[in-house]
Amino acid sequence: MKGLIDLPRASIGVSRWRRFRATIDWPLTITVALITAIGLLNLYSATQGTPHASKFNSQVGWVVVGVVGFAIATIVDYRAMLRVAWIGLGVVVVLLVVVQLLGRSALANGSTRWIKLGAFRLQPTELAKLAVIMVLARLLTPTDPGAYRWSNLAVPGVLLLVPVGLVAVQPDLGSAILLVLVILSVGYLAMPDIWPMVHVTLGGMLAIPVVWETMHDYQKQRVFAFLDPAADPTGSGLQILQSIFAVGSGKLVGKGFMQGTQTHFKYLPEHWTDFPFSVWAEEWGFIGSIVLVILYAFLLLWILNVALRSRDRAGAIICVGVAAMTFWHVVVNIMMVLGLAPVVGVTLPFISYGGSSLVTFFVAMGLVASVSLRKHGY
Repeated sequence: MKGLIDLPRASIGVSRWRRFRATIDWPLTITVALITAIGLLNLYSATQGTPHASKFNSQVGWVVVGVVGFAIATIVDYRAMLRVAWIGLGVVVVLLVVVQLLGRSALANGSTRWIKLGAFRLQPTELAKLAVIMVLARLLTPTDPGAYRWSNLAVPGVLLLVPVGLVAVQPDLGSAILLVLVILSVGYLAMPDIWPMVHVTLGGMLAIPVVWETMHDYQKQRVFAFLDPAADPTGSGLQILQSIFAVGSGKLVGKGFMQGTQTHFKYLPEHWTDFPFSVWAEEWGFIGSIVLVILYAFLLLWILNVALRSRDRAGAIICVGVAAMTFWHVVVNIMMVLGLAPVVGVTLPFISYGGSSLVTFFVAMGLVASVSLRKHGY
């Protein structure tokens, strides 16, 4: 009798587990896992046999943390997180201010970007991207066109620019520009009328001369190096030239795993952070590069597919924001590697070394998975 009573309960438990498992976004999860595996393989090749070999073990640890963040972001209802979106942005602003006062400086240019907490280094700039996306999702939720008048959006718009300004003065102009691109991308796709976004874009373009005058000398040198890298091949143009050489020398099928000469002979600086695509292209060639680009393209299209199938407007905007963030990271990084954009220190998602960036992208994908899960009524 006991067995007969317990059997239906067990069956119900199994049924619920199967139902939950069926609602997991497997295409998203598998694609992220594949890109992450490529990132670890690439980092192993880039650092083994060098003084930076310990970075691989650190990155594996961050992958574990990122997977936990992905799971938590998936399980927690994204609508609950939207309720505290403005609080989250406020916390990020406080952290960015703390970075200016107590942060650690980068060795290359003296920019202050990290808060050191024991063995852990927190980069609030990465958190700012998620905070901005969540605030945009809350801000652009109303379906009434009247909610999008200048009088209603002016103050929230200014508040959104506060983290952008704080990131720019670190100075981290690349991340500041990326934040602006995310805001503009979501605005163009989510606003019922694009003309306010056109006006904002034109205003931003008119401000370019002012931005140029406030830029640091090393930032201007990067722009000059992009325009003519051969003018200073051993100085400001070194990274771009060596990156182009690495990508081109990979040819069709590459030189093979751990056989990249530009990497292992240390011709290419910072190849594990800003230029991991150069390492991958040299060792796996054009075919390997196309495979990685296809994985990113599928990931972006799938995120947009989740947005289209979202149960509400807020979930769709979150997905659009995550897609925009991922798209601009991938495009800017690869263009930078190919000499089509100035070197601005934008990471390649799930490939570049760095804990804050990696965990941020895992959590971002978890938000998309949360939206995907809730369309089933969870």
